[in-house]
Amino acid sequence: IEQACAKAKRKFVCVSMTPETDESDLLGNYVLIDGNMEWRDGPVTTAARQGAVLCIDEIDYGAQNLSSLQRVLEGKPFMLKKKGELITPAEGFTVFATANTKGKGSDDGRYMFTNVLNEAFLERFRTTMEQEFPPVKTERKIIEKELESAGRPDADFADKLVMWADVIRKTFTDGGCDEVISTRRLVHIVETYGIFGDKMKAITLCLNRFDDDTKGSFIDLYTKVDAGASAEQILAPIVEPEEVKPAEGEDIPF
Repeated sequence: IEQACAKAKRKFVCVSMTPETDESDLLGNYVLIDGNMEWRDGPVTTAARQGAVLCIDEIDYGAQNLSSLQRVLEGKPFMLKKKGELITPAEGFTVFATANTKGKGSDDGRYMFTNVLNEAFLERFRTTMEQEFPPVKTERKIIEKELESAGRPDADFADKLVMWADVIRKTFTDGGCDEVISTRRLVHIVETYGIFGDKMKAITLCLNRFDDDTKGSFIDLYTKVDAGASAEQILAPIVEPEEVKPAEGEDIPF
């Protein structure tokens, strides 16, 4: 979003939510400066005044007084209660929010401290877009560029990393594993490779955040990719040999 705003020459404001973020943090508050109480706009008010694009990052971490944003999300004038000022958003004011749980919380613990958001609040968001992982071709370009930035250009390594991550994601979707390799994780591997100059060490260090079984299976999978196995070969189902039954009337030799 930020890059798109820069290209369009639009002002961009971003605020990251935490469980402690409240209405004052978002809209503004009086603060003590040189012995005097002075008003300071919060990021939401700043963006509204400027007609900027506002991104509320990780909105499902928020818990306190998110209802104060409902009129903001509707694009209507909103009141700064502590100041007694009515803010009419400038033309172009746009609000985006990001969330890993769509405001439904995390039952499996993958996204700790996220909250179930009020349905009336969620209804203020007109559309919802799901951000999938980039296509293989696009992700390969990203990783190749990161390898160049790390001073270790290697198109073959980029291709293998992307294929490895793609196989893991497909396996995750099919219920075959409980973790995925994100594009960010691939970038971390590349950056670590840039430091140590050892591919397997970089992969291992960046997989240490997973449990031992997952880490072991992911490393084993990469060794197969590195040895030249294709995604189709890796994902092909294992066919068990059929049990050979004796022909009718044939004696079983035991």
